[in-house]
Amino acid sequence: MNKLDKYIIGKYLRTFFFTVILITMVALVIDFSDRADKFINLDIPLSEILYDYYLMFIPWINGLLWPLFSLIAVIFFTSRLAKNTEVVAMLSAGISYKRFLVPYMIAAGVIATLLWIGSNYIIPKSNKIKTTFENTYLAKHKERTLGSDIHFYVGPSEKIYLRYYRRADTTGQSFRFERFNEGKLEYALKASKIALIEVPNKWELTDYEKRTFNGQKESLLLAKGEKMDTVLNLTPQDFIINDKDMLAMTTPELREAVSRRRERGLGNLTKYLLEINKRTADPIAVFILTLIGVSVASRKSRGGVGMNLAVGIVMGALFVVMSKFSETFSYNLNLPPILGIWFPNLIFSFVALYLLKKAQK
Repeated sequence: MNKLDKYIIGKYLRTFFFTVILITMVALVIDFSDRADKFINLDIPLSEILYDYYLMFIPWINGLLWPLFSLIAVIFFTSRLAKNTEVVAMLSAGISYKRFLVPYMIAAGVIATLLWIGSNYIIPKSNKIKTTFENTYLAKHKERTLGSDIHFYVGPSEKIYLRYYRRADTTGQSFRFERFNEGKLEYALKASKIALIEVPNKWELTDYEKRTFNGQKESLLLAKGEKMDTVLNLTPQDFIINDKDMLAMTTPELREAVSRRRERGLGNLTKYLLEINKRTADPIAVFILTLIGVSVASRKSRGGVGMNLAVGIVMGALFVVMSKFSETFSYNLNLPPILGIWFPNLIFSFVALYLLKKAQK
């Protein structure tokens, strides 16, 4: 790595982190101005607002916008290099355009690595604290409960059914538990009522009925009016759905949640799979948008830095809009999650290659 590489890498990273600080401060001010009335009316302790919300808000907003920040930073400082004829001097000295891109890719690699680590392990932990704050004070409606006609697996060959579940007292009506052996029913347990008696998974069954099947033989135990305590692979949390739960899980936890929900046959997994793929796709987008930024800004233009920044902001906005549309199509129109997340990267990769080829001329 020569002095020129260090010069470009330093310019990139300094401009990038300056952009991060500037836009993060703007985002904090806008968010506070929007929520100030709620904070005052709800009489929330200042320490909770500062630590549980705003300190955790910073990683969240940066996780969303770092690819866009990289595009803006590259266009800004590269346009200044082009305006000062530094790019022309580099290329005139015999440096190929591909070699000129090397320090940009190194700096993009640093940013992408930090984003990948943050998205997979650090930001989810901060989101957990932020989400708890929001659920407590700001957005209680985000949490939903499975209420009626509930079917899911509690083991590879075990499933339960509840006609109705009430979260207020953790009770359910018309409970049925079934165990299968090689596709054949071997045990069934029914109860008119089920209630949690000890956290996490000790339940009390009322008016229960047991059936055991052994070939052509069947045994039946009726216990009307009686109660029985039992441990099931079932917790009250299994009935709760929070739209932001996945944002508060590290990637290993998210994969485990997907596996658990698949085993239990619980609902649509598209949002979970979108989030898993997004945590890899966003760091890759840093490289793609860096190439686009260099290609746009390395040529001296009459409009100067302002024109290049305008082009960059438009490109970034198009990327964000396409990403959101693609995610929406995946969730609502059954587009495969991996395609829904990676489609914008694929399209903008072709855009980057086209602009790069044009810039070399």
